[in-house]
Amino acid sequence: MNDFAGRSPPLPHRPWPRRIVDADTWSALAVGLGEERWILSGLWGDEGAVHMAVLDRGTSELAVATLECPDGRFPSVARHHAPAHRLERTIGDLFGFDPVDGLDDRPWLDHGRWTLRHPLSGRSELPAALGRYPFLTAEGEGLHQIPVGPVHAGIIEPGHFRFIANGETVVRLEQRLGYTHKGVEALIKGASLEQAARLAGRTSGDSTVGYAIAFTRASEAALGVEVPPRAHWLRALMAELERIANHFGDIGAVCNDAAFALMHAYCGALRERVLRLAEAVFGHRLMMDRVVPGGVALDVDAAGDAAIRELIAHLRKTFPRLVSLYDNTASLQDRTVGTGTLSHALARQYGCGGFVGRASGRNFDARRAIGYPPYDRLDFDVPVLGEGDVNARLWVRIREVEQSMRLIVQLLDFMPQGDIRIDLQIGAGEAGEGMALVEGFRGDLLCWLRLDAEGRVERCHLRDPSWFQWPLLEAAIDGNIVADFPLCNKSFNCSYSGHDL
Repeated sequence: MNDFAGRSPPLPHRPWPRRIVDADTWSALAVGLGEERWILSGLWGDEGAVHMAVLDRGTSELAVATLECPDGRFPSVARHHAPAHRLERTIGDLFGFDPVDGLDDRPWLDHGRWTLRHPLSGRSELPAALGRYPFLTAEGEGLHQIPVGPVHAGIIEPGHFRFIANGETVVRLEQRLGYTHKGVEALIKGASLEQAARLAGRTSGDSTVGYAIAFTRASEAALGVEVPPRAHWLRALMAELERIANHFGDIGAVCNDAAFALMHAYCGALRERVLRLAEAVFGHRLMMDRVVPGGVALDVDAAGDAAIRELIAHLRKTFPRLVSLYDNTASLQDRTVGTGTLSHALARQYGCGGFVGRASGRNFDARRAIGYPPYDRLDFDVPVLGEGDVNARLWVRIREVEQSMRLIVQLLDFMPQGDIRIDLQIGAGEAGEGMALVEGFRGDLLCWLRLDAEGRVERCHLRDPSWFQWPLLEAAIDGNIVADFPLCNKSFNCSYSGHDL
């Protein structure tokens, strides 16, 4: 992290430094990413500049480099580091910036249907006809294409998948996303902290607590304030309930895609029980808008405490039976073991987080690596496996459910008393910047924001873990049969909505 230290004084950016760098330093950072000296944690645009967040592999310290590009050009990061490709293309769509020597100039989020081109650039540009999207090709005898989506059967978000196959064997998969683009970052611009927190929590509905924690921690860092300890513990309680509910849904859905509907039904019942508990205790099944700037919106009383403990007791009695059922069903194991394998090398290169990365040997969990409160005071294990297949991703989820139950008991047993929210001092006359990296159920979520002198959001960037997981699904399906794609896809369970900012 010292490679660009001292090039310029650090800006008012908390809790990690941000510095303005020149083009040579920017390129040197890109080369370092390609050499796997650091991890790319984020790459996004701003009016007249681009920002790059890098994570130190050894210390898990973060830093942000900013390159001013008044001519709308910046040295390509993706030329040296493949995980930056889609991020660079998104910067081009939203800001109109051109990565010099970039290897892929195709649009990513812009499908030619926006009412404004480069909507975050500050310029009013009418949309242009983009023409037919040029998918990559593969040549060889007996190859054929299979287009799937963007409209799918059932209730599922839109995404297009272009398979090139030899018989039933997948030779290449290419994704086309962006169909759920909502303009979240454009909507947040100029919003009050309260409004922006609500929007951030709707970036991906199944991760509403995770996104809200990331946004509120970033905003509180920008303002230089600390919320009451009890608020941190209540936020973590909601985060772990969200993690459990989503893992139950995923475990059942993976088994269902392997034609084992019994697990799907039982896991769905457990997920429903968690969601009903959330509604009873926090007033909302997804706990949306319960994490707010300055703390949390409501407390847990004695009845809520008892209800959560009763839920954990029920899950500890019921869930092991389902785990045993999965582990002892040979036909199910035959579908999941060895299917959709993601190598450790790719997981490391992409800084892949969450259960996808941990199932492929990458030992990273922001709750432990960053150590934000209250996780720095809690005892838990981070499950890591090395096989990298569908089975490993499912087992990591199983172990994470067990650890989340363990965490919830600790949170209830040792939760401090006191206030749950403070009034933030808005409009102190000085702009501030903040950043947060927190662990959602899919992996690490990044939020970076800048506040103006009135305390409104001048710019906010939200980075879903799916940005570094979607590309790896293309690699994991390679060599598998087309019929196993739904199984592989669900084992990743990347977010369409969180990706399509």
